[in-house]
Amino acid sequence: MSTGNDNAKNVIELRGVRTQFDDVVIHDNLDLDVHKGEILGVVGGSGAGKSVLMRAIIGLKRPSAGTVKVFGHNFYEADDEARLSVERRWGVLFQGGALFSSLTVAQNIMAPVREHLHIEGALARDMAALKISMVGLPAEAGAKYPSELSGGMKKRAGLARALALDPELVFLDEPTAGLDPIGAAKFDDLIVNLKESLGLTVFMVTHDLDTLHAACDRVAVLAEHHVIACGPLDEVRRTDHPWVHEYFSGPRGRAALSAKAG
Repeated sequence: MSTGNDNAKNVIELRGVRTQFDDVVIHDNLDLDVHKGEILGVVGGSGAGKSVLMRAIIGLKRPSAGTVKVFGHNFYEADDEARLSVERRWGVLFQGGALFSSLTVAQNIMAPVREHLHIEGALARDMAALKISMVGLPAEAGAKYPSELSGGMKKRAGLARALALDPELVFLDEPTAGLDPIGAAKFDDLIVNLKESLGLTVFMVTHDLDTLHAACDRVAVLAEHHVIACGPLDEVRRTDHPWVHEYFSGPRGRAALSAKAG
């Protein structure tokens, strides 16, 4: 196992990654770096494997080939203790929030605190209250169940749980999906502010063109089983590939660009 290098430029390094379901290949010979302190937006067409790639990085879908390094550690070659130590340094917001329906918002946030830090009682409640405040939810939201929350509140509650252990790295899977434009814009602003104030690195799966413009430092495009382009948005937009051209130069792409310019 790698000894790790916390000062490395890359928080995540993927080399030659191959993922598949039986004979269906999703990614093949995929390389990607995620730089420390950046928000990387990962885009691609339906079936390109955006969420599968995220799951491969966080240990939910083991690649059939290649290496996945996180914080300098070869994640799939590490022993259980080492993998757990790496997992404690990241947080995940799954699409839809993935909150435990039988727990309140505060209890959802306290779950990883209790499991990993073995903190209970008033201190755990105070930690949950802090995270609730950090993501812009009112204090009374802590006592609510997921079924009592709006879609935007669920996203923020899920983000609060993702931040429960003060991670250095956060994974976001379609964080603005299902939100109205105003709610999505506010969520984009929240992610940028948290990244800057907490020094986070963010791996964000998204299809939202407005989010790419508002929040992402770089964009990685998945197509044809691998990353076909990765860089600042203006650079990626100039990539000579049919999907990139259609995505960024179609009506919605032009509208997002006009909104940014305005």
